[in-house]
Amino acid sequence: MLGASLFFGTHGPLVRFSVGEGADPLVVAFWRSLVVFLLMLPWILRNRDTALRSKRPVGQILRGFYSMVGLILLVLSQARLPLAEVSALTFAAPLFGTIGAALLLGESVRAPRWIATIVGFVGVWVVLRPGVSSVDPWFALPLISAVFIAASNLMIRSLSKDDPPNTTIAWLAMVSVPATLLPALFVWSWPTPEALFWMAMLGVAGLGAHICLTRAFTAAEASAVLPYDYSRLIVTASLGFILFGEVPTLWTWIGGAIIVGAVVYMARRGGARAKPATPAGET
Repeated sequence: MLGASLFFGTHGPLVRFSVGEGADPLVVAFWRSLVVFLLMLPWILRNRDTALRSKRPVGQILRGFYSMVGLILLVLSQARLPLAEVSALTFAAPLFGTIGAALLLGESVRAPRWIATIVGFVGVWVVLRPGVSSVDPWFALPLISAVFIAASNLMIRSLSKDDPPNTTIAWLAMVSVPATLLPALFVWSWPTPEALFWMAMLGVAGLGAHICLTRAFTAAEASAVLPYDYSRLIVTASLGFILFGEVPTLWTWIGGAIIVGAVVYMARRGGARAKPATPAGET
């Protein structure tokens, strides 16, 4: 999970470097998706008999659409906003996921999790402080991105009942290219070699983060590894300061800590409830 956090932490700076070389953020999102797809293509071809065999292809396409909208909005916000603030706000995805699980999946959400969700949104308010200071309208982008990321995660939980994880990964790689190409065509320009290099590195970082994330959740319960994910706020803030001279405000750290605390509490509470149901002999 620390490896995933490191890869995720480089996402924002690599977006900035790509945009700094003249690439439009929408074009950056497309090339990032294309690089990830090309890196995964050999694996898809080796497992072509099973990789794309889905019982719910429409659901897989929808999940890929949600994920790519979240990615596009994230890239747009990282290109224009302080990286530490964007990172802190994207941590709100599990908060939106709790609401979606209750409203869309019909899951039972008990009072402590609702309280933690409310506390988490208080953290979002602390980061933005609307009414106390002027808020850049672009800050809506990372929050909307978090909504789509939450929707994508909910779709994974739903699709896992019918399709194996590798199928969901393969479908995401397939869907991501046309999903990001369509908006990129409206602002299309061929990137410079320098921009292409940074976007290729962005794709490598995205795939590296995904591999580390998958292995982390395979090796241990989500409640055990999830807290380490929030180290990416430190990574992102450090890179933002070193590379771009961005100094996070005290409110960013306080609000981010509130959001992280609320989400970690929900994860650990969920893990504690699930633990007694684990069959003997399984870990």
